[in-house]
Amino acid sequence: MKPVVKKATPAAIAVLRQATALRPKRKKASDGLLPSAAHQLQNPNSDHNTGFGVDLSHDPVNGFDGHDVYINLKADKRVKYLIFKGLIWSLEKGDLKYNGVNQHEHHVHISIKDDCGNDTSPWFPWLGKATTVNKVKAAVKPLPKKETK
Repeated sequence: MKPVVKKATPAAIAVLRQATALRPKRKKASDGLLPSAAHQLQNPNSDHNTGFGVDLSHDPVNGFDGHDVYINLKADKRVKYLIFKGLIWSLEKGDLKYNGVNQHEHHVHISIKDDCGNDTSPWFPWLGKATTVNKVKAAVKPLPKKETK
């Protein structure tokens, strides 16, 4: 079992904040950083435990399409693997059928490589630049706390 940290890596936090700054009206219901107790039981080796995993809600209506994220982040050297709509991708293995319980229908899972946890450079360059106001809002908004038992 991977140890559970109390805070996500700066890179993982940047993923969420940048997505929000770029698309402030996007739905966030399936966003997540650290695992719930149920998630820890279901997947004790999750990268969420170590703060290197991020979930982003799929919301094409509000400009944040999980398909685009899944495709475009394959080119990002910081990505360890991606999961979306029943597929898992890694550079080593390419696209494979994902056999996990949660097929990630409503969100994209991004796992960040261990040596990239402090890299907060832009994650979504294809989405353009965020306005200054949206960057400020995304930076100061507290992240939701996950239930722990």
